[in-house]
This record gives sequence, C-alpha cells and structure tokens, in this order.
Amino acid sequence: MPSGRPSSIKDHRLRYQLANELHARPFPSMVAPGIAVFLAIKQEEQAVGRDRATDLNHLIDLLKRYGAPLPEAGATHYFGDIGKYQLKWEQHTEFVTYTIFGAGLRERAFDPAEFELFPEDWLGSMPGVRMTSALIRIEPRSDDETIAARLADWFVPESLAVSHVLDRAAVVASDFRIDPGGHLRIAMFVSPDTGRRRIGRVVQRLCEIETYKTMSMLGFSRAREMQSRMGEIDENLTALMVDMTSGASAAEQTLDALLSISAELESLSAQSAFRFAATEAYEAIVGQRVEVLRERRFAGRQTFGEFMIRRYDPAMRTVKSTALRLSAMADRAMRAGQLLRTRVDVERSAQNQALLESMDKRAALQLRLQRTVEGLSVVAISYYAVSLAGYLAYPLAAVAGVSKTMLSSFITVPVVALVWMAVRRIRKSI
Repeated sequence: MPSGRPSSIKDHRLRYQLANELHARPFPSMVAPGIAVFLAIKQEEQAVGRDRATDLNHLIDLLKRYGAPLPEAGATHYFGDIGKYQLKWEQHTEFVTYTIFGAGLRERAFDPAEFELFPEDWLGSMPGVRMTSALIRIEPRSDDETIAARLADWFVPESLAVSHVLDRAAVVASDFRIDPGGHLRIAMFVSPDTGRRRIGRVVQRLCEIETYKTMSMLGFSRAREMQSRMGEIDENLTALMVDMTSGASAAEQTLDALLSISAELESLSAQSAFRFAATEAYEAIVGQRVEVLRERRFAGRQTFGEFMIRRYDPAMRTVKSTALRLSAMADRAMRAGQLLRTRVDVERSAQNQALLESMDKRAALQLRLQRTVEGLSVVAISYYAVSLAGYLAYPLAAVAGVSKTMLSSFITVPVVALVWMAVRRIRKSI
C-alpha cells in the first residue's frame, strides 16, 4: 500500500514550472449579458528581441491605476480583478494582449466608450503600436429573426460571417471590419444553458482568431512588397541564363552578375525567413481555432471558416507561393553559378594548356639557340687555342723539317677536340 510519504527520487529543477505552465493561462469565466474589450500591441521593429520588462511595466502602470494586485517579477501572463471588471494579460513572442471583460451591457451596441476602460494617456504611452482591437458584445440568445435584424444593423452584410458554435451553445458573428471607433466588432448570442466557462472559451477563441489573423497578414504585406523586386531579379536571372547559352557575354562577367543576384536573393531570404515562418505558424493557429468552434450555418449566412477560405486563405497562399518562388530562384541562381564556374574552370584549363605548350616551344627554341651558341663558342675558342698552340710549336717546325702551315694543321684537330670536350664537361656540371 502507498505510504503517502514523499519519494526520494530527484526531480528535474523545471518539473513543477513546466507542469504548471499548462495551467497558467485559464479561460475567463464570463456571463451573458456582458462585454469584452480586447487589445493587441506589438513593437513595430524588432518585436521578437524587444525588452520584455517594458511590457510588464506597462501592465503594472495600468494595474496601479485600478489599485489592483501586481504580477510577480518576470511574469508572462496575468489574470485579476480591476474594479468591477477583470483583466487578462498575456505576453507572446511578438505581441502582448489585453482583455477586459465584465457583466452588463450599455444601451448603445459597441459603444466606443467601452474602450475607455483603457485610459487614454496609458494608451498613448504603450510600448508599441496597436495591431488590433475589438469590442465583443455578449447577449442572451433570442429568436433567429431578432438576431438577424440586429446583425443587419450592426455589421456590413457583404462580409458578415455568422454561425452556430459548439453544438449551438451560441451564435457568433463579425464582419472583420474596423468600425469608425477603430475597433473590430464581434457579437455573441448565448443559449440559456451555456456555462460561464464555455462563454469564456468562445470569447478567447474569437480573440485569438482575430489576433493571429492580423499577425499572419504581416507576412502577406511582406510578400507583396517583395514581388516587384523579385520580378526584376527573375528577369535578370533569365537574361543571364540566355547569355550563358549563347555566349554573348564573357563568362567571368556573367559569373560576377550571377554572384550579385545570388547574394541579393540570400539577403531577401534572410530578411523574410522569420516573417514567413511566423505567418505559417499563425495561419495554422487560425485554422485550428476556427475548427474547434464546430460551426453550423446560421440563416444561410457564410461561416467563419468560409470567410477564411474566401478572404484569408488567398493571402496565405500568396505568402507560401512567394516563399517557394524565392527559394526556387535562389536554387536557380546557385545552379547557374555552379555551371558557369565549371565553364570558367574548363576555359582556364584550356588557357593553361595553351600556355604550357607555348612555354614548351619557347624552351625548345632556347635549347636550340643554346646549342648553336655552344657550337660557335667551340669554334671561337678553338681558333684562339690553335693560334696559341701554334705560337708555342712554331720553334719546333724548323727542327722537325715541316712548315708552319703543316704544323698548324697537325695541332688543329687535337685542340678542337680538347675544347669540345671541355665545353661539354662544363655544360654537364651545370
């Protein structure tokens, strides 16, 4: 039987922290009627590497205004009461979200005054810019005709998406447009038997759909900015490939141009890699959040999923096609560069071979010239050697009874032979 005593096994130092992380961001518990005010903030540049303490300090400033309890140092999420409302704060990789929610409704639907729960001067000092904000109105469900009439009054019919969610627990609707107050509008009509936590989960999912949809559209904006330059690069790359085939330009000149294009493509890829990867991740989250709503059509209107297919998915396909095109162009430039480098190497090998043959010919000529010089040297040296030998031997001519001319003839052959042997020995020693 278990004794209930603590085990002597040693835990990993992060075990409890990692286990508690899964429960650290609970869904809000909400009632109908009620409101939720949502805000997502992001630094315009270098959002991933931002100082996270600045985000936390801005939250603390808001909490102090309401006299609310403060978060722990280094917190990445917060949930607590601020007066008669509740605040949920979450810090993400690129952005920070604030959600204020509470019971009760104003008489005017989607009244911009609801956003005044965030003080004006506090909004002005936020560390970043607004990515999105939304006003969510939660009402008890009435009959379908009444709901349809209100939706027609609140939203733009052309882009309105509305559906039953979570086995008809609620009807949710939005046109995903920014109203004159600068906020997105989301309406939710809750069935009487829907629990507070389920209402909170639906509100959370709707906020996440809007946030990640907006964040992923940053990738679309980046892709659209790149398309013009990518088109120019593609034309230049094609022209260089034609030059390679026709040989219209020097190989080394073409190679330099290809290397320049490859460097620019690598730069574009490095600058867009994070944004395209983040867009892919955000798109997956949007699809998953829409899927878990388990939508059913309301009054023949388009669902959230259908809205995403018609309006959102084309933008995401543009991002994917741009990323694939950029990768394909970089591969083309790399392959072309490799082929051209091979061609340049072959041409240089041929030039080196021709140079070696030329050097061989020059060496042969130099050898022939050297031998000619040696022959002439033998003749000249022999001439002077015979003359010297003749002067030494002339006194013996009278004794021997021969003339000087005959004596010179006798000594010429041995002297020439000796000179030739001496020159040959000197050449071998060198």
